[in-house]
Amino acid sequence: MTRQVISTDQGPRTGLPYSQAIRHGDLVYVAGQVAIDPMTGKVVAGDVGAQTRQVLENMKTMLAEGGATLEDVVKVTVFIRNMADFKAIHEVRAQYFPKDPPASTMVEVSRLVDDDLLIEIEATAVLES
Repeated sequence: MTRQVISTDQGPRTGLPYSQAIRHGDLVYVAGQVAIDPMTGKVVAGDVGAQTRQVLENMKTMLAEGGATLEDVVKVTVFIRNMADFKAIHEVRAQYFPKDPPASTMVEVSRLVDDDLLIEIEATAVLES
């Protein structure tokens, strides 16, 4: 199996030493996506709902670069700053995963890489052989 590094200017770039995503065989691993607008390089304004939408749009971009879609996602891990945002996050996620959503873990964390960030999501997708 070959390991393919996925890198695109269409997604947010942090300049940190990690791959935006990795495709290995039938699996696509998407690094934690945050609410950075790829066009401006800035954290999107708004509440956790607005940030969740941007995160999932960034995730769609990374998945597409690896030949996958949101429908291929089997597992997500969600890191949030405030567990009180649980309901608002799930309302947005339901729009992106309307049927058979992936397995999910949500963890409250004290900080993310930028003080303005409220959420980060990583994902694993499986492609049909």
